[in-house]
Amino acid sequence: MSTSRRALLGAAVSGAAGAAVGLPAAAPAHAASWQQKWAPTATGDGLGAFETVEDDRADSHPAGHPHIYATGDNWRFNMHTVDRDTSTDRQRQEVTGLRTGSGYLKWTQGQTWRITYSMYIPGSLKATTTFTHIMQMKQPGNGTSPIVVQSLRRVNGVQTIELNLPITGVLVGRTDLEPLHDTWTDVDFQIKVGDGTAGSVRWILKSGSTTVIDRSRTGVDTFLADRVRPKWGIYRSLGDTSGSLQDTYLLLTDLRGYQLV
Repeated sequence: MSTSRRALLGAAVSGAAGAAVGLPAAAPAHAASWQQKWAPTATGDGLGAFETVEDDRADSHPAGHPHIYATGDNWRFNMHTVDRDTSTDRQRQEVTGLRTGSGYLKWTQGQTWRITYSMYIPGSLKATTTFTHIMQMKQPGNGTSPIVVQSLRRVNGVQTIELNLPITGVLVGRTDLEPLHDTWTDVDFQIKVGDGTAGSVRWILKSGSTTVIDRSRTGVDTFLADRVRPKWGIYRSLGDTSGSLQDTYLLLTDLRGYQLV
């Protein structure tokens, strides 16, 4: 059996809706709460858990296929130094979206969503001087800009993991990566989908019972058009100057999706 999966992060967050005013007296206000909408398993759903799978879409490394697959309780993303995306200055092995038995979930303007999961980052998956993303939020479609990125970045020679909002250039938070290598890290990510200053995000990383980082930003832009769709995997530039690009992989497990309703 693969490495045991971690428990879901934290208790559900709740918020109160505004109370109705007037006569006759309105019914009690509804208290908003997180409702689970997505709970796939690698053993049961495999790659069917996702809306799309981008596995070596340029067919650059047939001998390495499949680069993305379910193994035990985990989803695994392999990346080799010879892999190339359709833009040959970068590499991409990613999955997108949240598929359910009735289709896939759409994150639209005004909605609030939460994703929890555990990730295993081996020591061979290093931070780089150029982009290495292991989670993104994007508007679907070719050439669309990222809205949120969780990245492994070298800062003054130090390996870090960070969350950025590229639309407005907002750094939500950053912490050392090396203590998270070769161990399971729990991720709790929350987003209110909003245009202009109507959006918000919260990013929590935990290692065992220790909270590594917990950062929030409100009044930020988290919407371009259509909808927001999450992506996971390894997406990295070949322009790294630190010598950090190696054959590597990423493991994910216990993926869960919740909507605040």
